[in-house]
Amino acid sequence: MERGIKRLQALRSRRQKAIALFEQGERQATVAAVLKVSRQSVSRWYRDWLNADTQAIHGAARAGRKRRLRKDQVDLIQRELLKGALAHGYSSDLWTLPRVAQVIEAATAVRYHPGHVWRVLRQMGWSLQRPTLKAKERDEQKIRQWKSRIWAKVKKTPKSGDPG
Repeated sequence: MERGIKRLQALRSRRQKAIALFEQGERQATVAAVLKVSRQSVSRWYRDWLNADTQAIHGAARAGRKRRLRKDQVDLIQRELLKGALAHGYSSDLWTLPRVAQVIEAATAVRYHPGHVWRVLRQMGWSLQRPTLKAKERDEQKIRQWKSRIWAKVKKTPKSGDPG
C-alpha cells in the first residue's frame, strides 16, 4: 500500500514538472526528453493544461484496479485457510489453488479464477509449499513390480527404422 502511494506521488510530481516546463514555454518534445516519458503522455498533459483540467493534471486518486477484497475479508480468508483443508470437507489437508478459490468465494462471495488465487495468497504472506517426504502409504516394492511388468508392456517404443 505504501509503495502505491509513493508511486502516485511520483506521477503527480512528474506532471507538475511538465506543467512548469509548459509555463516556461518549452516544447512538448523537450518536456518528454527531460522527464523521460512518452510524447503521448506529454501531449495529453499539455492538452489538460491548456483546458485547465486540474483534476486530470493532478491525476487519478489511485493507480491500477481497485482491490476486490477488503482487509477484513483477507483476514477472514487467512483464518479459514489456517483451519486446514480437512475442516472444509476436502479429502486431504492439502491446499490447492482451486480449493483456495472455493474457500474465498464461500467466505466472501468474491470469485477468483484459480490461476489468480496465488496473488491473494502472496498478499497474505503465504508461499508455495511442496512436501519433503514421500507418502506413508507408498510401497516401493509394488512400484518396482509395476515398472518392470506393466510399464514395460504399455510403454511406447520407437519402431526400428523410425526416426526419433
